[in-house]
Amino acid sequence: MSDAQGAALAADREAIIRQRLAVLAPVRLELIDDSARHAGHQGAKGGGGHYRLLIVSPEFAGQKRLVRHRMVHEALGELMSGRIHALSIQALSPEEVTATASTGS
Repeated sequence: MSDAQGAALAADREAIIRQRLAVLAPVRLELIDDSARHAGHQGAKGGGGHYRLLIVSPEFAGQKRLVRHRMVHEALGELMSGRIHALSIQALSPEEVTATASTGS
C-alpha cells in the first residue's frame, strides 16, 4: 500500500469514527491517530488503528466512567473489532470541562 493510499484509508476511518460518535452529540471531539507509533504491532498488521479520543458530551452527565466508555464502544459498534485495534478514551461532560478550567487543573 502506498503512503497516499494509507493516508486516504486513515482519513476514511477517522471520518467513520466521527460519524458514529455523532450520536453522542459531542460538543468537543478530538481524535488523534497514534497508529504510526504502533507500526509492526500485531493489531496494526491487521489494519486496526490506534487512537486517543477526547469527547465532551452532555450525554455523559451523571454517568460513571465505565458507563461512558461503554457508550462510546456502543456508538462505534463493529469498528471496535476491526478498524479500531486500540482506543484510549477520555469522556467528559461539559460541566466537568468547565469545572476543570475554572480550577486551573
